[in-house]
Amino acid sequence: MEFPFFHGKITRRTCEELLSKNGKNGSYLIRESESVEGALCLCVFFEDLIYTYRIFREHQGYFRIQTCEGVPAKIFRTLKDLIYNYQKPDQGLITNLRYPVKKQKASQRSQSFKSGKNEIYDEIDDSDYVDILP
Repeated sequence: MEFPFFHGKITRRTCEELLSKNGKNGSYLIRESESVEGALCLCVFFEDLIYTYRIFREHQGYFRIQTCEGVPAKIFRTLKDLIYNYQKPDQGLITNLRYPVKKQKASQRSQSFKSGKNEIYDEIDDSDYVDILP
């Protein structure tokens, strides 16, 4: 997956540390699920808690997300469509997606290591995304 906010196989604990370090309501990232083979997790920071929503790949290649109970299931053609939808308020998540937490590139990790910096993750320039604020 080529999204800067896709972190691949990181643990839930690492995910929570990254989102808590960012500390902004609406910060999010996507990681692979540790407990459900083939599923992804959309993890969202809100009011000092991390909310996790599972994303499943359907047999037609579409993406289905589990949101709040009672909210009808939504299916998206692409992961980008899914993210775009949930940038809007009141779509079934605890809050809308506002601040993608990007995965650091390998070259940046080695630079940070050499310089002794601990700030290895930061926000991406979300100019590719529509920012819908109240």
